[in-house]
Amino acid sequence: MYGSVKVWQEIISLPTWTTGAEDPNPMFLEKRVYQGSSGSVYPYGVIDTLTGEREMRDYQAVWMENDFLRVMLLPELGGRIHRAYDKVKQRDFVYYNEVVKPALVGLLGPWISGGIEFNWPQHHRPTTFKPVDFSIQQGENGAQTVWMGEAEPMRGLQVMAGFTLYPDRALIEITGKIFNGNATPRHFLWWANPAVKGGDAHQSVFPPDVTAVFDHGKRDVSAFPIATGTYYKVDYSAGVDISRYKNVPVPTSYMAEKSDYDFVGAYHHDERGGLLHVADHHVSPGKKQWSWGYGDFGQAWDRNLTDENGPYIELMTGVFTDNQPDFTWLAPYEEKVFVQNFLPYSELGMVQNANTQLALKLVRESGQLQLGVYAIAPLNHIVVELSADHQPLYETQLTLKPGESWQQTLPENGVGRLTLKVKTAENQPLLDYQEHITQQTPLPEPAIAPALPEAIHNGDELYFIGQHLEQYNHASRYAGDYYRRAVELDPQDYRNNVALGTLAFNSADWALAEQCARAALQRAHRLNKNPRDGEASMLLASVLERMGDDAGAWDHYYKASWSGNCRDAAWWSLARLAMKRGDVADALEKVNTSLRFNASNPLAMGLKALALANSGQKKAALEFIFASLEQYPLCYPLHCARWMIERSDDAREALLRITGRRGVNASLLAGWLLSIGQTSAVKEVLAVLDSQEALPMLWRASLSDDANERQQFIAAAEHCHAHKCSFP
Repeated sequence: MYGSVKVWQEIISLPTWTTGAEDPNPMFLEKRVYQGSSGSVYPYGVIDTLTGEREMRDYQAVWMENDFLRVMLLPELGGRIHRAYDKVKQRDFVYYNEVVKPALVGLLGPWISGGIEFNWPQHHRPTTFKPVDFSIQQGENGAQTVWMGEAEPMRGLQVMAGFTLYPDRALIEITGKIFNGNATPRHFLWWANPAVKGGDAHQSVFPPDVTAVFDHGKRDVSAFPIATGTYYKVDYSAGVDISRYKNVPVPTSYMAEKSDYDFVGAYHHDERGGLLHVADHHVSPGKKQWSWGYGDFGQAWDRNLTDENGPYIELMTGVFTDNQPDFTWLAPYEEKVFVQNFLPYSELGMVQNANTQLALKLVRESGQLQLGVYAIAPLNHIVVELSADHQPLYETQLTLKPGESWQQTLPENGVGRLTLKVKTAENQPLLDYQEHITQQTPLPEPAIAPALPEAIHNGDELYFIGQHLEQYNHASRYAGDYYRRAVELDPQDYRNNVALGTLAFNSADWALAEQCARAALQRAHRLNKNPRDGEASMLLASVLERMGDDAGAWDHYYKASWSGNCRDAAWWSLARLAMKRGDVADALEKVNTSLRFNASNPLAMGLKALALANSGQKKAALEFIFASLEQYPLCYPLHCARWMIERSDDAREALLRITGRRGVNASLLAGWLLSIGQTSAVKEVLAVLDSQEALPMLWRASLSDDANERQQFIAAAEHCHAHKCSFP
């Protein structure tokens, strides 16, 4: 009934306003504040100039299309959705900026408006103006997926985002996978940032239970949608609907305090069309609008960011985050997975509920009841039921194709609380909405700053403040000050020693990290050697391994494996040490144990493939690689292992294509291979990738046994750094 999904690559030309070069000597602004958290950008370079010149520039575009949508992805500009077009209503359902016109508002400088930007590990994405890696995957039942991803050096995290179109649905499904390949925890956020057309006809569509919104960092709060106080120094005391673009005069952010609904959106009343985001609110609580404002300042920024396309607003959607800044922890070798959906809708105006099959409207207005259904997936012979206080009022049966809508108007007649239900012909529920009754509750309090460490005498409080500062990447206060204060109060405080030791470990201060880990273990082991928590043993083992004491590390990794919160990381680390000493059978046994507890560790997947091949099971190794690549098509260690095992042209081409020969990927593979004792392979892989960036050149210099070759690589690194910044 529906046509197949098409995916193709194409070189497109876009008018582009050019930037200056990266500064090879950027300032190290350790206390720079950016979007409410630290704006320190090490190890990246910074672009801090614009040329004021416009030229036509070619970009590699990846197109996706089904019967309802046409989507353009740009992997060269941060993996963004640059254009999303509703074929049914013949309109762009996200703001389409026809030029690439950067302004210096990004974390690393250049930032462009329009499309859907995907911000991680902090906001805005460091690589929003840089290339990412991609792969195209044929799915089941005619679906196709384009995977975009990268290894990110600020946090040492890896991301894959899969953009999927289905033949029979008018939506873009996005599956995100974020992995922490470090031995210590990391924090991250994910804010998808769709732009939608601004102007007087724009209105943001927040769920009906959103009655309060916060500023960045929850520093200020306003009632919503009718603001009644002062917000961003604007007097709204008369009662102003701030969901409307035309009512917000100055640059303004607001983020929903909370909601039990799984959607947020925007609607353009003149175009009679809008955008919806649908995701489980337990995983994706973030619902935000940002506007430059309709005033002179906002209009100036419109001109800074586009030539002809006018104002826009940003309708941001946060996953594992509800504010900016608001970060979530990733444990060592942990992966977090989530799903978002973006889709057009039309005709209904403000909707009250939505999922991936349909959107619902139920409004009382001017003595009438307005009902509406918009189809996202095929809706065959559905039953629409309206009741008031559980008494039936209206029922009908419908069939709608994706992109079609149905509306009905009924007399209101003073009926009680309404419920609209949509069911299948077999009486299975699809979606419902019970009329929301707003409760008069006081506004939540804005956030307040914690006390300074010297004013606190409680180790527990010091620990949690330190964790907050660390987690939120605070710009001007340091978590370590709170942990040190706690350790002064109690030198064997377990949690604060582990936290302080972890910071030391992340800074390569092995001596302090070891001291803190041993102090924590003194407390944990005072009464028995089998504590519930294995973090201190894991930290000590990691420190000893990096200090060259593999035997000591082996003992403490084994001890950490006794604890459930560390067992997958401990077994992976034991497998790594076994591989380093050449005990392939033991490495295979231990990596299998680790993967049993954590099957989503790409570093362990790569080790398993090499261990299988090195134990004479080449066929099994390749079968494991190809099966794993179905789930992780951008897994750099798996592609590397495939080339090391096959040595074929196809494997080499796949490795080069997936890594893009980018320095961050070369460095990741070099570190991974060295950690499992594959020194000779590191030299070969770096030679194959031949990345023309400073860090891979320095890797090659450090691994070379030839003094002249070392000097050549060092000279090449200096030359590369001057053209593309890359710090150790």
